[in-house]
Amino acid sequence: MSKRVITFGEIMLRLAPNGYYRFFQNDQMQATFGGGEANVAVSLANYGLDSAYVTKLPSHAIGQAAVDSLRYFGVDTSMIVRGGDRVGIYYLEKGASQRGSVCIYDRAHSAIQEAQPSDFDWEVIFDGADWFHFTGITPALGPSLTAICEDACKVAKAKGVKVSCDLNYRGKLWTREEARAAMTELCQYVDVCISNEEDAKDIFGIEAADTDIRGGKLNTKGYQSVAKQLADRFGFEKVAITLRTSLSASDNDWAGMLYDGNSCYFSRTHHLRIVDRVGGGDSFGGGLIYALLSGKSEQESIAFAVAASALKHSIEGDFNRVTVAEVEKLCAGDGSGRVQR
Repeated sequence: MSKRVITFGEIMLRLAPNGYYRFFQNDQMQATFGGGEANVAVSLANYGLDSAYVTKLPSHAIGQAAVDSLRYFGVDTSMIVRGGDRVGIYYLEKGASQRGSVCIYDRAHSAIQEAQPSDFDWEVIFDGADWFHFTGITPALGPSLTAICEDACKVAKAKGVKVSCDLNYRGKLWTREEARAAMTELCQYVDVCISNEEDAKDIFGIEAADTDIRGGKLNTKGYQSVAKQLADRFGFEKVAITLRTSLSASDNDWAGMLYDGNSCYFSRTHHLRIVDRVGGGDSFGGGLIYALLSGKSEQESIAFAVAASALKHSIEGDFNRVTVAEVEKLCAGDGSGRVQR
């Protein structure tokens, strides 16, 4: 029987110039959809799991287009609440070489941001569920969303559903102090915590020693300490940390670490030439959830999550359009990129 995963958050309309053009370098923009937890839901559906996404969207044509973008991949959209006036938007200018990517949000007063706890019946939503995933982006949308996330977490724990959270600090949405207060409460319900080089520092002040993120220097020993501190503080069963060495906007080294309370497991490092890095962390989360639900070992799980995310960096758009077989091929060491005939 397929495992059932519920994800909750905001799906947005993504507007981006063609290729690597700057904003309004010409008069065309590509319109697609994406958002942290929606991206995870798509990955899990692609891997064959029973994947359901929960949000609130307007009943108009743009809201329906967002729903349809998820249905295309087989995501269960039956519990999406309809109402409100607008779909959040983000504008993306993809970086290249030494020019970094730029993300501009236009999401105030979106349907999900104005949602209320009474919109969601978590007892019904979690019926038959095995796993619940959300990110730190969702409570950042406002106090009402923090309350909704807490309601969801409480019901999930009562029903024995595993809970994962990607910390995903977004400085454009809330302050570090606001994030620390909300996430300290929410993390008490979390079983599997996902973070990156900066999130633990920005939210909880937990920092890896001898690391210079912007200078491309990561100290893996320091991140073992970060993972242990997070697990000790909140009682997480597992802590996964993505390790990105950013050589430029176009070239990154990409790896990850998984801590299970006793030992740390590291993936191999993948050398990336980036096509689109948005959704990279979400594809890591989707890969990790799939691997853990599939009974893979810790070492196999971190290898799968990192390989899945490495492949996502080669794909346009937020969604990771890869299969389990493609990820496992890369896990086995075939990263040559040769033509498959």
